[in-house]
Parts: sequence; C-alpha cells; structure tokens
Amino acid sequence: MAKFNKKYLKPFKNIYVIGIVAFAIWMIFFDTHSWLLHRDLNKDIEALENEKTYYKNEMKKDKKAIEALSTEEGVEKVARETYYMKKPKEEIYIIEYQDSIPKQKEDE
Repeated sequence: MAKFNKKYLKPFKNIYVIGIVAFAIWMIFFDTHSWLLHRDLNKDIEALENEKTYYKNEMKKDKKAIEALSTEEGVEKVARETYYMKKPKEEIYIIEYQDSIPKQKEDE
C-alpha cells in the first residue's frame, strides 16, 4: 500500500505541479471569471436567444394579422369567422363536426 501511495503522490512533490493544480482549482471554482460562472452565463444567453427567436416569430404572426386586418375584406372575414357577425337580412349556419364539439363531464 505504501508503494501505491508513493507512485501516485510523487508528481505532487514538484512545486510546478502543485502550482498548476492550485491555479486550475482557483480558476475553475473561485475566480470571478470561473468556469462555473461562465457555464451559468452561457445557459442564460442560450435561454435569452431562444426567447428572442420566439418573440420574433410572434411578431411575424402579428404583422400578418395586422396586414389581414388592414383591408375591408380582412376585417369582414375576421368578424364573420371569429365573432359570428352577419349582415342585415342574412342567415348564418354554423356547422360543427362531432370531433370538434367539446365533451361534457358526466358528473355535472
């Protein structure tokens, strides 16, 4: 057992190895520019970039909706489809398919 310890501890008797190991431990864990801090910051940057792409896509969708509502035909289409509005003396029939009707709970 003593030979085993001497074999693996021999490099740590060198002052340069001790200095390099101490420097590496300091830079990884304790320094203000540590690897752990950079890892957390990179995760935050990645999350913010994902959020940025999400909001850019939402802005594209909103621009399309604004363009559709900028014309009379677009306003009429949205009013008819979303709010079921109609012109005077006009009848509207809403057709619902069986799979589009929400199921009611049996307890109610």
